[in-house]
Amino acid sequence: MGQAADRDLAYLSIEALGERLRRRELSPVEITRLYLDRIAALDPTLHAFITVTGAQALADAATAEREIAADQYRGPLHGVPLAIKDLFYTAGVRTTAGSRILADFVPTEDATVVARLRAAGALSVGKTNMEEFAYGATSLNPHYGECRNPWDPERIAGGSSGGSAAAVAAALCAGALGSDSGGSIRQPAALCGLVGLKPTYGRVSKHGVVPLSWSQDHVGPMTRTVRDAALLLQALAGHDPRDPASSAAPVPAYLDGIEAGVAGLRLGLPRDFFFERVDPATEAAVRGAAATLAGLGGRLDDVPLPQAAAAFAAGAAILFAEATSYHERWLRTRPGDYDPAVRARLEVGSALLATDYLKAQRARRLLVEQTVRLFDGVDVLLTPTAAVPAPRRDEHLIRWPDGTEEDVRGATLRFTRVFNLLGFPAVSVPCGMTTSGLPLGLQIVGRPFAEATVLRVARALELAQPWAGRRPPLS
Repeated sequence: MGQAADRDLAYLSIEALGERLRRRELSPVEITRLYLDRIAALDPTLHAFITVTGAQALADAATAEREIAADQYRGPLHGVPLAIKDLFYTAGVRTTAGSRILADFVPTEDATVVARLRAAGALSVGKTNMEEFAYGATSLNPHYGECRNPWDPERIAGGSSGGSAAAVAAALCAGALGSDSGGSIRQPAALCGLVGLKPTYGRVSKHGVVPLSWSQDHVGPMTRTVRDAALLLQALAGHDPRDPASSAAPVPAYLDGIEAGVAGLRLGLPRDFFFERVDPATEAAVRGAAATLAGLGGRLDDVPLPQAAAAFAAGAAILFAEATSYHERWLRTRPGDYDPAVRARLEVGSALLATDYLKAQRARRLLVEQTVRLFDGVDVLLTPTAAVPAPRRDEHLIRWPDGTEEDVRGATLRFTRVFNLLGFPAVSVPCGMTTSGLPLGLQIVGRPFAEATVLRVARALELAQPWAGRRPPLS
């Protein structure tokens, strides 16, 4: 095949790739070799991977090829090469969490979600780069290389799942696994032009995942299409007795009804918090996407969400406290092994009182109750995913027209962290481009366990938008 044909093959959706593998029109070994070749060519610039597992991926691909040939087809992920964020346990493969402290940690078991992907027949080409211990928003990792955005390598890919985002956007794999404690799936998805889904808290197991904030951590897929996100969620979702927070709620068939459109759905556009200090191109794209969905038959209403600012603050307090609790021993014994910026955040958590944490948890309970009542009047909420497009790698502060300044972490996670505290499902889906060619994301939020509705709305927008399927220059 020629270079253009190889590129087209690499950018196939998981769904299309899986169908070609099922029909034996394409070999799992062939597509795995293609992705590994692309990693070798592009990752020296992108730094999307910490560990590439080429030999194991090819062996697993050969096994998948034999199984499919023997009519032992396991489903739409069988033989599909994915990437795994490097805080998920992988048996026999180091799991660094982007840190020096865990640089030599080799788990003896797979995380539940990794095991479920393997059971579905998927294989892994490697472990992706990330913010150290998932505690940040840029993935400019000082230990394993600064992850770059394929749309512009001088800009961040986002974080903490930046490596997963860069790998999927540049077609170094068919899809990836990410984690999200304050926006770490949705924010990099928005900055890299992808679909990133944070399911309801408890919908997907966290067993075998290095934690950041255990009461706000979520696991979910990062893909190039909405239907692919649904396929991966189908494999990931379900009760796990090894995760105390895991829900026993039934898992629906996520592709059923995903093409139903938005006619008759109630779409809420919050008039508080989410359109304060927003880049003009982002606001225009989000409002344009909302208008598009209304034109498809959705009922668009402005809704109040005054508690969002309080939810952001409470979520931050809980995250600071829980993260510092997990790192307490290493902060005493190995403080010099942390990135100074990450250590500074952990030290902030050390200054919080137990009463601060308890007050934030009490506020959380009230905020969840209030937001659940809000969903009596709407089916989904529509907001920007991030307040700005991907910042430059050397850009530390965002300067707003009113003269205020905000750090990049705050500006890019301000609209996502709210829904980690609340635990509601939320997806980021591409909704436009800046004039300089940077992607912009729309966040779609649903009531608990309404992932199917969130995906249905995202799919309707994906079908309606003219930029669906655009590829970054560095690919």
